[in-house]
Amino acid sequence: MEVRARAPGKIILTGEHAVVHGSTAVATSIDLYTYVSVHFATPSDDGDLLKLQLKDTALEFSWPISRIKTAFPESVLSCTPTSCSVEVAKSIAALVEELDIPEAKIGIASGVSAFLWLYSSIQGVKPSTVVVTSELPLGSGLGSSAAFCVALASALLAYTDSVSLDLSHKGWLSFTEKDLELVNKWAFEGEKIIHGKPSGIDNTVSAYGNIISFKSGNITRTKSTVTLKMLITNTKVGRNTKALVAGVGERMLRHPEIMAFVFSAVDSISKELTSILKSPTPDELSLTEKEEKIEELMEMNQGLLQSMGVSHATIETVLRTTLKYKLASKLTGAGGGGCVLTLLPTFSE
Repeated sequence: MEVRARAPGKIILTGEHAVVHGSTAVATSIDLYTYVSVHFATPSDDGDLLKLQLKDTALEFSWPISRIKTAFPESVLSCTPTSCSVEVAKSIAALVEELDIPEAKIGIASGVSAFLWLYSSIQGVKPSTVVVTSELPLGSGLGSSAAFCVALASALLAYTDSVSLDLSHKGWLSFTEKDLELVNKWAFEGEKIIHGKPSGIDNTVSAYGNIISFKSGNITRTKSTVTLKMLITNTKVGRNTKALVAGVGERMLRHPEIMAFVFSAVDSISKELTSILKSPTPDELSLTEKEEKIEELMEMNQGLLQSMGVSHATIETVLRTTLKYKLASKLTGAGGGGCVLTLLPTFSE
């Protein structure tokens, strides 16, 4: 039997960087997915291996079950989401170091580590083949790692008694609210292995979909009354998120009063955006008015991000290009490259 799960990526509509300084950020899921399929070995299958196939990077890894049992002398199987201990993290690191990961793709090593932890924790040590494909580019700020962790946790949990699922069903099924909470908690543990100290925004948006607001560690889920159509432009310029966050912090130290006003303005933008997205949309006119307000909020947020020093020449090129067509755009995520959002009006002239 094979189980296939999918989870969406995310974009940050408003509040990136300012959220680190206490402002509200608003994020939403997007219609781009990461897919994970799990096929457990049967007695007729050849071999006693755990295989991980990453189709988009053309990489495949495998571990003899005996080798994994050596790495995990005591079972880490757990019914409840558990953080990876220092001892187990060392064992996983040793397993990953044995792999022949090309230098150009070494960034996926943390994802492989998260895979080994989630797999062994949820399913224990047993042979299977796990295949991963994704519509999300890696390292572009679209939540690819969170979507991977959510989809993986979903597929693995589907084979346990922890969730209620009809495995004889063909086609996509949705987890219940309670099951989604469990998926989200496991995905967060995977995110911690990949990112160290993640906020929890990405995995929560991926697990539940729709929109969330995030402020000072508190996550609020929101249902939008309108579907936004966004063009996402990948500048394909890599960025150092830690360095960009540090740069904003240094600017805050040099100009504390000014930056406090900037962060306060971003907080107001995020709150107004949330209010607009939740409000009823009875007709085309009100939808157009909503989108016009959202365009203005995006433009204002982009201006504030520029004042924080996190824009980039390629981002500015996208902004100028879309402005020629009277379209509003802003960077999403860390900035310094990455992706740019452009709102596409539902009704255009």
